Amino acid sequence: MSGIGTETAIFFYACLSGMTVYFSYRILSSIREIIPHSNLAVGVEDFIFWLGMSGYLFYQMYVTTYGSIRWFFVLGVVCGDLLAYCAAALLKKIYLKAKKKLEKFRETR
Repeated sequence: MSGIGTETAIFFYACLSGMTVYFSYRILSSIREIIPHSNLAVGVEDFIFWLGMSGYLFYQMYVTTYGSIRWFFVLGVVCGDLLAYCAAALLKKIYLKAKKKLEKFRETR
């Protein structure tokens, strides 16, 4: 595979990497909602998280583009992040509608 096919595959891998970053951070923020943290702990967790994610993204970039920074890789990470955000918002909306319908159904019984 060469040319545009290779760039398309790299773009999709970058999208998956962006989704991984988004959902990993959502897991971290969900843990913060369950277990209260001080501002210092949040700062330290964020620093460690972004240090790890920068290593992860560097590794993904190294594996897919052999270490060169390509605009479509960066664009793919951003698109993957936005896609994951939209998917999470849509799932939350569907969940809230289903919850509301179930509550309404329970009231009528």
